[in-house]
Amino acid sequence: MISASAPAKVILFGEHAVVYGQPAIAVPVSSLRATATVEYRSPDGLGVRSVAADLAQTFPTQVDVSTVDSALSLTTQLVCQKIGVPTPDITITIDSDIPIASGLGSGAAVSTAIARALTTALGHPLDSEAISQLVYEVEKLHHGTPSGIDNTVIAYEQPVYFVRGHPIESITIAKPFHLLIADSGRGALTRVTVGEVRKLYEVNPDQIQPILDAIGRIATQAREFITTGMTDMLGSLMLDNHGLLQQLTVSSPELDTLVKAAMEAGALGAKLSGGGRGGNMIVLVTEQSSDEVADAIRRAGAVRVISTMVGGREC
Repeated sequence: MISASAPAKVILFGEHAVVYGQPAIAVPVSSLRATATVEYRSPDGLGVRSVAADLAQTFPTQVDVSTVDSALSLTTQLVCQKIGVPTPDITITIDSDIPIASGLGSGAAVSTAIARALTTALGHPLDSEAISQLVYEVEKLHHGTPSGIDNTVIAYEQPVYFVRGHPIESITIAKPFHLLIADSGRGALTRVTVGEVRKLYEVNPDQIQPILDAIGRIATQAREFITTGMTDMLGSLMLDNHGLLQQLTVSSPELDTLVKAAMEAGALGAKLSGGGRGGNMIVLVTEQSSDEVADAIRRAGAVRVISTMVGGREC
């Protein structure tokens, strides 16, 4: 058996605006992972079976890529096409502790893990760039018009400053900072919120474009703070970014309540993260305020709170 894994991710700044050419910053969450395990079967002519252990489902992969509607199946088909091998008789079992439809990149992480495990098992391992490009194609099923940030930060497993269509820029984190990631308990599909923002933009670009531009400026300022060690200054930028996302109608009452509770408990900053209208929000805290803020957002409705150090040890 051969296994490979991939991390979750959070977007610190720039979600939605990144689809329109603005910069975004995302970081991996290595404590949350998706794992794919490849096991050869006796030849039975049935090809690759993808088994989602957590979902108790098995997905066939002996289908045409042009018609496949399963991301698990599409990933295996694209891998075989990419490396030019016939479909083998194997089973791929996927295990993941990354919440689904919560803005943490679960789909991209699963696809990345499958691609890594399968190419290694078939004797044709791909580098991070090739994996990222392949997963981007799969992401179109999840998001319709993906920005490319999820597959990039997850495949490379490093903090990135990302501008669509431009070379990847890794970020040097001069001073680690402490984040809480809180699940609002409400699932939301990124492709839906991306589509709704697209409609807003098409109807009134003169109103929406300045919001997108402002989000981009925040991401640029945040990169300067991160690379110079002024991480305490990120808090006000997070609040500004959240306010702009509210204007794009991608927040939700649950997310707004969690942001308010975090700030009242002493957080440095807070905002939604990812597609919005549910899913996760992130909170910038100090070591001293972490526990109190975590308790406050749980009381405010968070169903799960994850603590992580960006640029340092996992909490």
